[in-house]
Amino acid sequence: MDIVLLVLGFIFMLIGILGSFLPVLPGPPISWIGLLLLYMTKAISMNWTFLGITLVIALLVFALDYIIPAMGTKKFGGTKAGVIGTTIGLVVALIFPILGPFGIIIWPFIGALVGELLNKADKKTATKAAFGSFLGFLTGTFIKFLVAIVYLGLFISRAWEHKEALFPYFN
Repeated sequence: MDIVLLVLGFIFMLIGILGSFLPVLPGPPISWIGLLLLYMTKAISMNWTFLGITLVIALLVFALDYIIPAMGTKKFGGTKAGVIGTTIGLVVALIFPILGPFGIIIWPFIGALVGELLNKADKKTATKAAFGSFLGFLTGTFIKFLVAIVYLGLFISRAWEHKEALFPYFN
């Protein structure tokens, strides 16, 4: 059963990293579930303090992911249309990877720009707001990715510490 929990936990870690970029998946909370699954194994004793702190961090980052883009857009004079456009641009980049890895950067900016222009903003205001929305999106994505990577590192280091107990047949 420990191996199943370990593998499921690792899968949740990978999905959590993907969730850092995909707007439909809450990356850090999913990564936290991976940590929880690891601690549910018999090989690793439950540490409620560690799990509680990492859960609070995951939920805080999850909440900030909605606040940061709005703050960036507002600071640069944008509207909700710019934030929606950024999200649509991200989805376009993920579904149609025409521009390769640059698409993840270009399409959200284009989406924010189009969103602001559709909201009747002049070109200068729309560009400035799109830039703010884009910066907010990048900041939120970076924070989610960073937390997911740290959780993966914690997962791997904790599993490695207890490898003899997790893999008794391989010793």
